[in-house]
Order: sequence, then C-alpha cells, then structure tokens
Amino acid sequence: MIEIGNRLRALRKGIRLTQVKMAEIVGVQQSRINRYETGQSTPPPEVFIKYADYFNVSMDYLYCRTDNPKGKLYDYQPQLLKEKAEKNDELREFIEMCFEPGSPINMRLKDALFQMMEEATDE
Repeated sequence: MIEIGNRLRALRKGIRLTQVKMAEIVGVQQSRINRYETGQSTPPPEVFIKYADYFNVSMDYLYCRTDNPKGKLYDYQPQLLKEKAEKNDELREFIEMCFEPGSPINMRLKDALFQMMEEATDE
C-alpha cells in the first residue's frame, strides 16, 4: 500500500497540486487523500479511475504493476491479435516473394491475394 501511496503522491506533487485540490478533483475529503498517500488506506476503484483519467496513466501504473505510465491512448494488443498480425506479416512476405516484380498480371494476382487476405482477417 505504501508503494501505491508514494505513486499517488508523486503524481500529485509532479504537477504541484495540494491535497485539498486533489481531493476536489477526485471527489473525496482531503484527509482521505492523506491516508491514501501515506498508505493508511487504499482508494476505491472509482478514485483510482479518476486518478488514471486525470493524470492519463494506466491502472497498472497506479497499482505499481509497471513503471510505464501508459495512458488511455496506448496500443493494446492481446496476445492472440499480436500472433495473428505476425502471421499476416509472414504471409505478406511470402506472397511478395512468389511473384516476379514488374509484371502487370502478377501485380493484379498479388493484389487480389492481399485483398482476400484482408477480408479473411476482418471476419
């Protein structure tokens, strides 16, 4: 709990907010902010969400699960999608290797294969 409190305090102090102002922002009393920052109590999920939104950091960052404060706009890709994208890249490279560059017939066939591949991944 102390690590989380230190993280919350560092975020607040990093932009020079007082505990009173932070309490107004997240909708709690100043004494609660003090207890959160000293590790005496843990904020409820709603307060964590308000911190995450206000400072544009991830919940994992607030919970000290990572030191990377990625906010809402980070590129999340579940492992399954990541593997699918890697297979797509491998298939694209294979298709590129199979056709002679510069041939108009081969270009149309290659484009058709790429289009079929895109349609299959959209499903």
